[in-house]
Amino acid sequence: MKVFNKVAVIVGVLALSVQAFAEGTAVTVAAGMDTSFLGMMGLAAGLGIGLAAFGAASGQGKAAAAALEGIARNPSAGGKMFVPLVLSLAL
Repeated sequence: MKVFNKVAVIVGVLALSVQAFAEGTAVTVAAGMDTSFLGMMGLAAGLGIGLAAFGAASGQGKAAAAALEGIARNPSAGGKMFVPLVLSLAL
């Protein structure tokens, strides 16, 4: 079930990001541009944005999981781990 949820989120993000880069055909015809090329550019941009968001979220999740595991093993080190974790996730 977890895999299905991840796939559903990825497909949703990719589908929405492609629509964000959609352009009307009247503008492209007036400019003399090929509509299929611009459609592929929009698809590539959507895939790139989706993959970048997935990679960043995956990295942040792994960092948070590692910090929480470390705090669970040694609760007295929680204060020393919390501030660097928050800074690394924010930056």
